[in-house]
Amino acid sequence: MVDEQLGFGWEDQATAGTGAGSTDQPLPAITPLANRLGELAQQNIYLGTSSWKYPGWLGQVYKPQRYATRGRFSKKKFEQTCLEEYARIFPAVGGDFSFYQFPAESLWERYFSQVPKGFRFSLKIPESITVERFSQVARYGAIAGKKNPDFMDSVLLEERFLKPLEPYRDKLGVLMFEFGTIHEGPTKEPARFADALDGFLSRLPTKRFDFSVEVRNRDFLTDGNDYLESLRSNGVAHCLNSWTRMPSISEQLAIPGIFTAKHVAARMLLKPGRSYKNAVAQFAPYEHIQESYPEGQAGLKELIKRCLDQSQALFAFVNNRFEGNAVETLQEVTLP
Repeated sequence: MVDEQLGFGWEDQATAGTGAGSTDQPLPAITPLANRLGELAQQNIYLGTSSWKYPGWLGQVYKPQRYATRGRFSKKKFEQTCLEEYARIFPAVGGDFSFYQFPAESLWERYFSQVPKGFRFSLKIPESITVERFSQVARYGAIAGKKNPDFMDSVLLEERFLKPLEPYRDKLGVLMFEFGTIHEGPTKEPARFADALDGFLSRLPTKRFDFSVEVRNRDFLTDGNDYLESLRSNGVAHCLNSWTRMPSISEQLAIPGIFTAKHVAARMLLKPGRSYKNAVAQFAPYEHIQESYPEGQAGLKELIKRCLDQSQALFAFVNNRFEGNAVETLQEVTLP
């Protein structure tokens, strides 16, 4: 566990990312970014990356010698402990891992023990809650193609996800519902989805947790304002998302009333028009920006400026598949 005596608490110092007072400071090349992210966090602008376990960041974010066993890189040691080093540089992270299952309480304890006071973990809520019908892919096994009986089940969400997170609320950012593209059924219609969503959100403990909703049906945003109104009436944020078939971040920012809560959430996932598979093939192992996306960077800069001007908390996360290296994207967006 990070010793708070060493000064890594993001809410306590503007230059927390430097690890002031510690001999284990970030690599020199990443220190300016760490300082800038710490300054922004002081203004409730929490910027980070989507996940953190990328060996391609060795020498950029991570010191290789920390993860050596018998003189060789240990993937196991890296994956189990690199979050602590990540948290010395970034004030927040987006946790995608929780999308695929309800994590065990032991996992929560291990992860939260590695991050300092003031760090903000933003987590995706398990797909057991957000998938209406399981797609025809092998990982779903016998339930592939079937309707999900737990779709928008607030009781299951409370018991299996929210209650185990209660002890860690002071290190939480925003909890994110990702509703994948709905291709068929009543909730494919924007008004029907908004109505179902409103009923679901009204049952959530929004005074204990901050929530956001990410959708991937373009017409939910462009066909009237029922979806945004369902969020606004429940104090839940729309998660602006740069994704294959969604409007760009700048286009979403131009939609009236796009900020629906006291907090704002955003995920820079893919350049619109690019598939996930294509991005992985082109960008892995994510060591550097492979293809600059200036419009996407401009959208993120605009988002940060608006949240600063309006004194709204922002939780924004950049994915490696956005341009090829999320760390360099953040450097481009935040540093002179």
